[in-house]
Amino acid sequence: MTAVLHDTISLRAVYGAFPTGVAAVAAIVDGAPVGLAASSFTTVSLTPPLVSVCMAHTSSTWPVLRRAERLGVSVLATDQGPLCRRLAGPSEERFTATEWSTTPEGAVLLPSAAAWFECSVDNEVRAGDHDIVVLRVHDLRLDRDVDPLVFHSGAFRSLTPRTQEPR
Repeated sequence: MTAVLHDTISLRAVYGAFPTGVAAVAAIVDGAPVGLAASSFTTVSLTPPLVSVCMAHTSSTWPVLRRAERLGVSVLATDQGPLCRRLAGPSEERFTATEWSTTPEGAVLLPSAAAWFECSVDNEVRAGDHDIVVLRVHDLRLDRDVDPLVFHSGAFRSLTPRTQEPR
């Protein structure tokens, strides 16, 4: 198959065919919570424990957020679509009516998420109109009873309800 480049609208549509989880990346900066929603979160390495997220060069939040000693990454749950939209909206409204907690190092974690990571920036790689931000995992938690929010073809979705599996 020959690759043909298309306009950004076509690229978004085709990229959207790949379902992704949605994560909130947040921290305390200058005494206040700062954060954003990211659908580009993925695992990178087990040894050392690394994950990554892609940040647009146009982001006004990432230059502020990257100053934090630690970042909280909360894998959002199926019922957290409205929270995700708020985290993608105006920065002054992102934490309005939102519960959150913080670690001693300043990572912000959102309750009721499917999983949580406490991370620090390990590396940044320039890639087109984004930076690939590699994060070192310092701590993590999982709630096996919570299903993750899925983003696919421009809409939030959930996984098919699962049967009880032995743990």
